[in-house]
Amino acid sequence: MLKVENYFMNDQIRPDQINSQGHLQIGGVDSLTLAEQYGTPLVVYDVAQIREQIHRFQAVFEANHVQSEVSYASKAFAAIAIYQVVNQEHGHIDVVSGGELMTAIKAGFPMDRVTFHGNNKSEAELRLALDHQVGMIVIDNFYEIELLSRLLDELDLQTPVMLRITPGISAHTNEYIQTGQVDSKFGFDLGSGQADQALQAVLSNPRFQMKGIHAHIGSQIFEVAGFEGVANKLVEVAKHWQSEFNYQTEILNVGGGFGIRYVENDHPLAPEEFVDAIVKAVKKAAKVAKIPEPGIWIEPGRSIVGPAGYNLYTVGSRKDIPGYNPFLSVDGGMGDNIRPALYEAEYETVLAKDPAAENVETVRIAGKYCESGDILSRSQALPKTEPGDVLAMLDTGAYGFAMASNYNRNPRPAVVFVENGQSQLVIQRETWEDMVRLDLPYELN
Repeated sequence: MLKVENYFMNDQIRPDQINSQGHLQIGGVDSLTLAEQYGTPLVVYDVAQIREQIHRFQAVFEANHVQSEVSYASKAFAAIAIYQVVNQEHGHIDVVSGGELMTAIKAGFPMDRVTFHGNNKSEAELRLALDHQVGMIVIDNFYEIELLSRLLDELDLQTPVMLRITPGISAHTNEYIQTGQVDSKFGFDLGSGQADQALQAVLSNPRFQMKGIHAHIGSQIFEVAGFEGVANKLVEVAKHWQSEFNYQTEILNVGGGFGIRYVENDHPLAPEEFVDAIVKAVKKAAKVAKIPEPGIWIEPGRSIVGPAGYNLYTVGSRKDIPGYNPFLSVDGGMGDNIRPALYEAEYETVLAKDPAAENVETVRIAGKYCESGDILSRSQALPKTEPGDVLAMLDTGAYGFAMASNYNRNPRPAVVFVENGQSQLVIQRETWEDMVRLDLPYELN
């Protein structure tokens, strides 16, 4: 094994991820071998790292003796393969569309361990969920109460539900990914009495099996105070509902949003530290409120798959402008990772053939899409590079492939899972033929 401790340039890469050739390896597989075998751009997941994070979340609840579910927020990355992995680790999933639900169905995921979210679920999506006896539907608004009531009557069914509330807590995160504040498209407002009205509507219909309360305050959160605040707020609501409506809350679902490290300036807690704080806050608040201790569910997405993901790109053209950082263009971009363009999100990138090499310049990593804003990194220190070199962008496992597009009619990349020194293609690369597969000729003229 190559000695790298003394000149290691990126502390997000562990020394054991450098093989004897000095190359970055992922899940025990050489990243250059992956690039050669599957092509680039390529999304790669270290499956062992995903499993480990699920176990760490589960261990927190076990240590605190709490009835719980670790529900993978699959909007971060949805595919048959990831649902299979979560199922193998006895996890739960949440889905937010008919497409995600169908993917879970095709994966053979147990439907009683599926939660269905969404602020505007269609009739077709709700029918699919009811037909497959989804384990929990999180009701988001009054329209959904009416629609779901009608469908349950028509199908002569009952279904377990939670009510999503907006707790009036704004997380310290990007404004586009704050979801717990009062002025949000999600959930029932507390202050106006909407949440109480929704509870009464649900309790009045025996086809609804009312199980608990859900809230989610945002994503990529680094501070525990927001989670403690929402835990206390949900217990407060549970106490109020018990006193006013004689309803005993079985489950508090506090959502997810646990921040991860993308770049050197990010300093999040370990995700399981957030969960431990939530559990202790709920236990304490329930004791003070003198209500039965509810079960606690969480919905981590980014913190499960984000650090396990890598995007591999091949370097192409370069543009040098005196007085500016060079543009180093790669064969991917905003079509496979729109977050830098959408959120100004930042990542760190290394040279796959020598991630421990000394950095000699700062570049802008440019994508191939026809947009000036298609910049994957505006300031990335790198060693000397040549056309054909492979770059590895780190921590790309969440919301990259999930938000991928065919802009400029570029195919979406392949996805590969690696584990124990072996790799497997889990999503095929789209082809140019795929870009026109659904097109139909215009024949009315």
